Amino acid sequence: MTVEILVPDLPESVADATVATWHKQPGDAVARDEVLVEIETDKVVLEVPAPEAGILESILELEGATVLSKQLLARIKPGAVAGEPTPDSTASTEPSPDKRHKAVLSEESNDALSPAVRRLLAEHNVEPAQVKGSGVGGRITREDVDAYLAKNQAAAPTAQPVSAPLPVAARSEKRVPMTRLRKRVAERLLEAKNSTAMLTTFNEVNMKPIMELRKQYQDLFEKKHGIRLGFMSFYVKAVTEALKRYPEVNASIDGQDIVYHNYFDISMAVSTPRGLVTPVLKDCDMLSLAEIEKGIKELALKGRDGKLTVEELTGGNFTITNGGVFGSLMSTPIINPPQAAILGMHKIQDRPMAVDGKVEILPMMYLALSYDHRLIDGRESVGFLVTIKELLEDPARLLLDV
Repeated sequence: MTVEILVPDLPESVADATVATWHKQPGDAVARDEVLVEIETDKVVLEVPAPEAGILESILELEGATVLSKQLLARIKPGAVAGEPTPDSTASTEPSPDKRHKAVLSEESNDALSPAVRRLLAEHNVEPAQVKGSGVGGRITREDVDAYLAKNQAAAPTAQPVSAPLPVAARSEKRVPMTRLRKRVAERLLEAKNSTAMLTTFNEVNMKPIMELRKQYQDLFEKKHGIRLGFMSFYVKAVTEALKRYPEVNASIDGQDIVYHNYFDISMAVSTPRGLVTPVLKDCDMLSLAEIEKGIKELALKGRDGKLTVEELTGGNFTITNGGVFGSLMSTPIINPPQAAILGMHKIQDRPMAVDGKVEILPMMYLALSYDHRLIDGRESVGFLVTIKELLEDPARLLLDV
């Protein structure tokens, strides 16, 4: 008797998925609830755990294969012990034509590399032929690549004599398939450019009041709430208040209708190893600064580790993207459909400014609001951005609701 491992139920908006990484190989011992395989969709990575302990008897869909909801992935022999022969291993030694074909591909070449292994090899400029595979049929796994890199790094000389001739790198190219997430991001960016009348307006904000406030209360805030007070919580608070005053910015177009949202779910653009994602912080009007900071940190950690759920990536009425963390001084962000606007925050830069007829050095930051001109007029867009500027330059107004 065997236990079947199936593709989990995919979200309604996801038609199919890709087998990203197998963490076990046929014959390996498997513990209950241990992750067997990662399934990659165009939104999230789904982990498929083992329903029972035993031995992984066979894998039916290799890495890189496209699968559908409830499709059979593998079989587990429950209660078996590692090294115990399975039906696959005790069967006739003459493999089927299909298995012979796969074995030839695995043993004679490394063309059947998983997307994760291909990306890792490309990132470190390593040829597949340089790595000895330990997987089924000699296939290369991520552990093989990591071991190869660690070995080469340890064996590399600490210094090279000046007189030694420098090797000339061969001109070569690498072709790495796009991840499903990267494909989806590309589609949505083109959709935004082609289906919206996008326009960007700019302003600048003096960040000195918020920086002084953070400096004064940082230690007390962290001691009480267990998290550092950052800039993003002020941005979210200011955006939420501005959305209340300008409901058109918090709306979206659905066919011939305008949908006005009476809630404030804000998407946060987060850069992850898999690409750009926009997890949603929900009901921001009901959250304190500490709750916003904790929510942002949780979403950022999940995004980094690939643990975001479909629910955490769904919805959102408005997006904030902070290119300033990478050093961007100014940009024109692209709208995240079907939303009507996106706010770009940038690097805080000391600049000379005229204040009451005198020149002062102040920490200034540019704001950029890209919006859909079909729904939002210039009056609303400029007023929305000025409101954010005024609230950030006088953060006490956020507490007094004025």
